[in-house]
Amino acid sequence: FRSLLKISMSNFYQMKTIALLLFFIIPIQWEPSFEHAKELAKEKNQLILLNFSGSDWCVPCIGLRKEYLETETFGNFAAKNLILVNADFPRKKKNTVPSEQMKRNEALAEKYNQNGVFPLTLLVNSEGKVIKSWEGKPKVAVEKWVEEIQTICQANK
Repeated sequence: FRSLLKISMSNFYQMKTIALLLFFIIPIQWEPSFEHAKELAKEKNQLILLNFSGSDWCVPCIGLRKEYLETETFGNFAAKNLILVNADFPRKKKNTVPSEQMKRNEALAEKYNQNGVFPLTLLVNSEGKVIKSWEGKPKVAVEKWVEEIQTICQANK
């Protein structure tokens, strides 16, 4: 029985390691163009998760990314159910986004984040209508947050 348990535990850890490696090798995809994201959302009948961040200066943005957006729970859900767009506004010169991307980010901020809230996360439909918004980090664990997003996605199919 012990040898069988050892084999089962060994297989479990191997599978978990492979899953984690795949998660980090194949990270979630962020669509650089909101217009293209709307087209994809319409084709796939999905919502867009639009995240406004200051990736190198905004502490809550960094926390949101590490504790929510880069988790396996969110990544697995998002890969199958969401079109992701990140409008990033870094301040450090070494992290500057290309000027064309910055223009797109600024246009998104002008339309969806006029008050300059960071982080701001929105669920948007394929027509660009905001369905739900979160200011700052979610107040619940990542699993609960993903459940909330899933419920909203299902209600908007």
